[in-house]
Amino acid sequence: MRSYHVEMGKGLDGISFREHAIPVPGPGEALVRVKACSMNYREIMIIFQGVYPLPVRPDVVPLSDGAGEVVEVGEGTTHVKPGDRVAASIFPDWTHGPFSLANAAQLGGSLNGMLSEYVVLREEALVLIPEHLSFEEAAALPCAGVTAWHALTCGPDMAAGDTILTLGSGGVSLFALQFAKALGARVIATTSSEAKAQRLKALGADEVVNYQATPDWHKAVRELTNGRGIDRVVEVGGAGTLAQSIMSTAFEGQISLIGGLSERTQTIDFNALVSNVYGLHSIAVGNRTQFEAMNAIIAQHRIKPVIDRVFPFNEAKEALTYYREQSPFGKVVVRVD
Repeated sequence: MRSYHVEMGKGLDGISFREHAIPVPGPGEALVRVKACSMNYREIMIIFQGVYPLPVRPDVVPLSDGAGEVVEVGEGTTHVKPGDRVAASIFPDWTHGPFSLANAAQLGGSLNGMLSEYVVLREEALVLIPEHLSFEEAAALPCAGVTAWHALTCGPDMAAGDTILTLGSGGVSLFALQFAKALGARVIATTSSEAKAQRLKALGADEVVNYQATPDWHKAVRELTNGRGIDRVVEVGGAGTLAQSIMSTAFEGQISLIGGLSERTQTIDFNALVSNVYGLHSIAVGNRTQFEAMNAIIAQHRIKPVIDRVFPFNEAKEALTYYREQSPFGKVVVRVD
């Protein structure tokens, strides 16, 4: 079998390609033939920036997201069986309940990840994937999909008719748009171009605000809600967008804080933080129970993840470069042939 390995912060020069013996699953484990992997911003942080909030092991096999087929199981394994189509939960030890340091070990970080032809994982880490999805589509789910689901379902219950705000067209935002529409919400999205606006509307966005044409986009969002504001914001921009997200939010609305993709600023005015009455919930992807709940909605509504481009396994470096430089609309996937 073959796998990729990376040294944190070394960029493409720190990526190596190696051959290994196919591992053998132990008790309670499963050997998975990986069929596809997908990329997330965490890979940019680990591989190119050398900065990540959780530990990263030396010479790690990268990518937290992957899907494949169980080919062998170890003694006592009952959760999965050979032939099952599965995806891996990013945090293998986080099956339910709140996030903690005790369940923070993560694939593609402190544990080897999915950019490999075969992986051995504990059965608790594996989730059956919806039957209507290809392996490439299922590989898009573990990070961006579960994060979006967590962002929409944490805190106060979301009700049909609530208004959701999504920012941009990254993986989390596109999943949040699709899930929110499936749950009966109204979705307002922001984007940077008319072409992307049309694609967002095709996915179900009720309104789209172009933040390039309207830099004070929170005012447009307020107008679209008749001054009331947003019930729940899926905030992926960080300090560069948080102030306007706060000003977009209804009284007692919620902001689900996911990351910091915007590089315009690294600080936020304290006055902006206290300019509204809202809840702020920081998201750490999600647990296996949430993954399974998300998959049930995906299966029920026949939701298809948005795939921007698929690369072959031997072009993983090219896939990383494309993901980093091209601002893809949807997920960038590596097919493991």
